Amino acid sequence: QVQLVESGGGSVQAGGSLRLSCAASGYRFSDHCMGWFRQAPGKERERVASISAGGGSPYYADNVKGRFTCSRDFAKNTLYLQMNSLKPEDAAVYYCAARRGGCYSAPAFFDYWGQGTQVTVSS
Repeated sequence: QVQLVESGGGSVQAGGSLRLSCAASGYRFSDHCMGWFRQAPGKERERVASISAGGGSPYYADNVKGRFTCSRDFAKNTLYLQMNSLKPEDAAVYYCAARRGGCYSAPAFFDYWGQGTQVTVSS
């Protein structure tokens, strides 16, 4: 059974940091692109970052570039998102997702999803 379990969300003040984790199980972690998406109320789900099956070629949305870092630990089957210099506009539910093969931007291309973790940023 495939499981993606996010953790690390919470409430921080603007300028603060959070580190999200996503523990993966039930599939071959190293065969899948892993992505972080977020969805704020009334907005579409958007890709924030992703990393290839091999661990290279990280992608970042323009609005998080230089502040967020996506990484994966193959020994722990875990995906991370280090978020620094958080802004109120970063507040959303963050989801991790997996896709066998290459990375794509659209959520519809991803096969497996976690339940999400809430990030709140106060100004």
